[in-house]
Amino acid sequence: MKEHIFREEILPFKDKLFRLALRITLDREEAEDIVQDTLLKMWERREEWDKIQSLESFCMTICRNLALDRNGAARKSNLRLNEEMDSSTTFTTPLDELDAKMRIDALRRFIDGLPEVQRSIIQLRDNEGKAYSEIGEILRLNESQVKVYLHRARAKLREQIAKYEQYGL
Repeated sequence: MKEHIFREEILPFKDKLFRLALRITLDREEAEDIVQDTLLKMWERREEWDKIQSLESFCMTICRNLALDRNGAARKSNLRLNEEMDSSTTFTTPLDELDAKMRIDALRRFIDGLPEVQRSIIQLRDNEGKAYSEIGEILRLNESQVKVYLHRARAKLREQIAKYEQYGL
């Protein structure tokens, strides 16, 4: 019975777990290992599943903690945008394509410079579509803190993008 629940309810999270781990570690192999370890930890805690309110949030929390542990708490890791974003827009000229690539690279650099908590919140909210309450549960923050961190991160990114647009930094 537990194997069925694992296959049907937990394994579908593996792609989201991978993206989160990859955003924190910036290493595909490390992210794959973290996902595997997360799933293993979930399986080891199968007797507790009935007590867990949200298996997805619990998985994401384990994944994030493992990624941070492996990445080193003091090390500033980088958030990477999905490579799909690079090729999702059609361009009319090579100059438009180059301009878009430069903007995406700049945005990556700006996101890289954010504190880890803000990068994680942006990943979970904007890329994964998580609710504030779920993000709070995963990051062990209250909903107000999540909103404040997200607001500050977006404001900082807007400021940096405006400077980039104005000066081409």
